[in-house]
Amino acid sequence: MSTVIGVFSDISTAEKAVKQLRNKGFQDNEISIVAKDERTRGGSSDMEAGGDFGTDSIAEGTTWGGALGGVAGLLAGVGALAIPGIGPIVAAGPLAGALSGAVTGGVAGGLLDLGIPEDKGRQYEENLKQGGVLAVIETSDDKANDASSILRENGAKDVETHGGQKG
Repeated sequence: MSTVIGVFSDISTAEKAVKQLRNKGFQDNEISIVAKDERTRGGSSDMEAGGDFGTDSIAEGTTWGGALGGVAGLLAGVGALAIPGIGPIVAAGPLAGALSGAVTGGVAGGLLDLGIPEDKGRQYEENLKQGGVLAVIETSDDKANDASSILRENGAKDVETHGGQKG
């Protein structure tokens, strides 16, 4: 297995990449998206005025609102987590479950379980802190190049492939 990771500058470009991955035969259990939940940072007055959803509604499984709703509809396993040092994040796909079990290790700890070296995991965690959106594709070695190409074609930066466990 290989893990391909790319960093998007916004959720809409990540959503386009997810759609293209699915069109190319990638399954939901291979695709994860992780993004910082910026909507909880503005306080209740912003939420009341703008109609944004807070973390509670995300945790209950409602869509993430306009920007994140498309990806939430594409992928199963949507969850909201509070990660120390990052704050509230939302995750969709299989990584959502892995991160909920690795909250104390943060995003880097969850990525370590996927074979991502700790220093790279910390770099991806920093990208997330800065507002980046992580797309994480865990797939067979023979599909890793396709996943990398699709992420790059859709505007991902820092696209890297990490070898999983060899059997």
